[in-house]
Amino acid sequence: MFTFNNLAHALGLLTDPHVVAIIAGSAIYGLFVGAMPGLTASMATALLVPVTFFMDPVPALAAMVTMEAMAIFAGDIPAALIHIPGTPSSAAYVEDSYALTRQGRASFVLGIDVVMSSIGGIIGAVILILLAPLLAEVALKFSTYEYFWLACFGLSCSVMVSSGSTSKALLSLVIGLMLNCVGLDITIGFPRFAFGNPDLLEGFTFIPVMIGMFGMAEIFRNVLIQDSKIAPFTVQASGIFRGMWKTTCDHWKHILRSGVIGTAIGILPGAGADIAAWVAYGVSKRFSKTPERFGKGHIEGLIEAGTANNSALAGAWVPALVFGIPGDSITAIIIGVLYMKNLQPGPGIFERSPEIILAVYTTFILANLLLVPFGWLAIRLSTKVLQVPRNLLYPVILLFCVVGAFAINNSNFDITVMLIFGVVAYVLECNDIPSAPAILGLVLGDLLEKSFMVSMMKSQWDLRMFFERPISAGLGALVVLMWLSPLLAGFFRKRQSH
Repeated sequence: MFTFNNLAHALGLLTDPHVVAIIAGSAIYGLFVGAMPGLTASMATALLVPVTFFMDPVPALAAMVTMEAMAIFAGDIPAALIHIPGTPSSAAYVEDSYALTRQGRASFVLGIDVVMSSIGGIIGAVILILLAPLLAEVALKFSTYEYFWLACFGLSCSVMVSSGSTSKALLSLVIGLMLNCVGLDITIGFPRFAFGNPDLLEGFTFIPVMIGMFGMAEIFRNVLIQDSKIAPFTVQASGIFRGMWKTTCDHWKHILRSGVIGTAIGILPGAGADIAAWVAYGVSKRFSKTPERFGKGHIEGLIEAGTANNSALAGAWVPALVFGIPGDSITAIIIGVLYMKNLQPGPGIFERSPEIILAVYTTFILANLLLVPFGWLAIRLSTKVLQVPRNLLYPVILLFCVVGAFAINNSNFDITVMLIFGVVAYVLECNDIPSAPAILGLVLGDLLEKSFMVSMMKSQWDLRMFFERPISAGLGALVVLMWLSPLLAGFFRKRQSH
């Protein structure tokens, strides 16, 4: 199947000047989209599909692999510089990124972002190449019971990793879950909290809420507070790689762990880079010797979450290639492209088109290596933003926020939602209530409710079924242990004091 001749054929396809030009163009496109708040990698992939009509299979797939790798990294740039995640997968560590920037370490943050994204992508690609069939079989064993516990795990992580009061983080999470209840009930289609408004029947779209809670809140804070807490900061693009070798060597265990976590979560259908980043961040804080520094500019969470979200991209290709099951929204679109190119995904694709699969594998490695020079170029250009006066910069950011919110559904209602949640996030922040758990509650609330209701109907309302399957029982035990960890920690501290 994978012979030297097939590998040589794949390399020959990728080194064609036409394909090289497409890869370079896709890299620039991905960096631009990822750096624009509100424009997601999924949207960029969908916009790329019409262009692939005119391409052969290898350049079409190479364009998508390159674009998604660049877009996920580029989301880190506005997160570090203006406190607005360019993509949802950067939201997990936006507080640490921006806190470090305010401490005058923007170059260091962006250096970590680009290096860890590249390493994470390569780890995911290596795991994809070596273990694709085996890992896909494990992911297929997940049912609604396992997905319910996975959603609980992600939501619990959002509370545990938040800085400050745990009770306030829990309140924020409840707000996010309540927001997810707005719209039609997923089981009987009954409208909930719609108040006769047809726009509310479909619930809140995630992107406008995220832009409002991160972007608009930042604008409100700087406009309303005369004595702005934002300190002037600079980015020396030429020095972003200074100290990266030592940082990588010092944290190699964190990088390896988060790379594996990100790939494993990426393999799970429907999970994706967003959840991978949150879980990796939560695991990092859980096992850190200085968990109190998370959310205040700690590099451990930044390293682990930044590695995990890019490694999840390759993981999402495992079920997509082997079984035709999308690992995330991006691979769902890519599966359509595979069918369009007469490449039916499934075990047979490895026998029928080995040179194309090898070309995809090679593109993953190549795209993540190219991420370093292209990322450096993107960071260098982004520093021009810092030279713009604040009174001009924030109206431009506001314009991008409005365009990003409107572009999702072409709806003025989404702009209103963005503005309202900007105010809500500002009020929450004034009361030391973090916004991140509310965001994750909105993201995972649907998966939580759907997996719970389907599980209950399958089991005829027997809660014991959530612990009868081995994987479900393991995940359930992990979640319960996480819930009990504060009590257990207090118990052991009290016992040691005596």
